[in-house]
Amino acid sequence: MDPNSIELHGDEEIIEVIDLNDTEPGPDDLADDLEDVDFEDGGDGEDNDGWETEDEMEAEEVDQDDSELTFSKHTGSVFCVGLDPATNSLAITGGEDDKAYVWRLSDGQVLFECTGHKDSVTCVCFSHDSSMVASGDMSGVIKVWRVDSKEEVWSFEVSDLEWLEWHPCAPVLLAGTDDGNMWMWKVPGGECKTFPSPACHGNGKILPDGKRAVVGYEDGSVRVWDLKQGNSIHVIKGRDGHQGAVTCLASNKDGSLVVTGSVDGSAKLINTATGKMVSVFSVDGLKGTGAASKEETNSVESVGFCNILPLVGVAYLDGTLAIYDLATQGVRHRCQHEAGIVHMQWEESSSLVSTCGLDGALRQWDGRSGNLVSEYRGHAAEVLAFALNRDSSMAVTASGDHQAKVFCLQRPDR
Repeated sequence: MDPNSIELHGDEEIIEVIDLNDTEPGPDDLADDLEDVDFEDGGDGEDNDGWETEDEMEAEEVDQDDSELTFSKHTGSVFCVGLDPATNSLAITGGEDDKAYVWRLSDGQVLFECTGHKDSVTCVCFSHDSSMVASGDMSGVIKVWRVDSKEEVWSFEVSDLEWLEWHPCAPVLLAGTDDGNMWMWKVPGGECKTFPSPACHGNGKILPDGKRAVVGYEDGSVRVWDLKQGNSIHVIKGRDGHQGAVTCLASNKDGSLVVTGSVDGSAKLINTATGKMVSVFSVDGLKGTGAASKEETNSVESVGFCNILPLVGVAYLDGTLAIYDLATQGVRHRCQHEAGIVHMQWEESSSLVSTCGLDGALRQWDGRSGNLVSEYRGHAAEVLAFALNRDSSMAVTASGDHQAKVFCLQRPDR
C-alpha cells in the first residue's frame, strides 16, 4: 500500500483513502486525501422547527400533459429530484410529506421508501456510482441507503439542512446547515469532519477536482474550501462579494471558474485558483414579465455554464433567462418566461438550456440563438426542480401539485 494512504476500518469493510494530489482519481478512489484530516465524532444538532411552505395546490384540470409517466405517491409538494448516474434508470424524489421514494423511471414502480424523516425532505441524491442514495430533511435528519439491498446503512442529524451533495468519485457526503457549518462524512463508516463558518447559512458545491468546495453565504461572502486541510483557501467578500444572500452557484467543467447568484440581482464570476472576482453580470434595466415588483430586487435564482460554448446562463425571479458571453460579459440573449424561473440547467454536450418555473412548464432554449426550442406542460402547479439524464433525452420534474413527471425531450437532431 502507498505510504501516503491509510485504511479506515468500518463495519465489516475497509475504505482506502487515496492521496488528494492524484491528478486523475479513478471512480473507486477516495479522491480527497483524508489522511491528515482529524475526524471527530459530530454531535447531533438540535431539532429546530422547519419552514413550512404554503400549500396552495388544489386539484386542477390540466388541459395538456406532455409527460410519459406521472409519479403520484407523494401527498404534498415534491421539492427535489435526483437521477442515478450509473444507469439513468432510477429516480429519487423528496417532498413536503416527509417522505422520499426511490422509483423506476420506466414504470414508476417504487423500489423502496427512505423512511424515518421528521420534516419535509428537501435534499436527495445518488452517489457517483449509484450504489447509495442519500435523503435529507429540513430538520437535519440525513439518511443513506444502499440501493441494491434497499437497507439503511448510515444516518446522522445536524441542524436545519440547507444542501447535500455526494463527492464526484468517492463514498463521501457533504452537507451545509443553516448555521453556516459544512460537514463531511465517510459513508458508511461515519468518520466526520466539520468546517468553520461565518455563522450564516449558505449554498455549496464540490468542485470537479474533488479536492475543493465552494460555498456562498447569506452575508454575501463566498469561500473556496480545501477539503483535505479543512481551511478556506479564498474568501471573497466586501466589494468583491455580494450585497445580499448568495442563492445559487455553479462551476465550469474544470472547476477553474465559479458563477454565483444573489438576491442582490447580480451574478459574479470568480476565479477559483486566485479567489479574484473576474466580472459581474447584471441585467439592470431589463423588464421581466413575472411577479417581481419594481421595489423588489430581481433575485438570481439559478446559474450555469455551457460546456461547449463560452456562455453563462443566469435565471431571474422576474422570468428573465439571460445568456451572457464570457468574453465580453455582455448579454447575448434574453429569454423571457411567463413567470419566475426556479431552476435552469445546460445540457452536458450541447448549447441547449432547460428551465422550469412558477408557471408549471419545462422549456428548452437554444443558447446560440436565444430561441425557444420546445415547451412541455402537464403540471397543475409550479415546477420546483428537475433533473436531466445523461444524454438529456429525458427530464424528471418535481412540482407543487404533489407529482413528479417524466418527459421525453425531443428535438430534430436526436
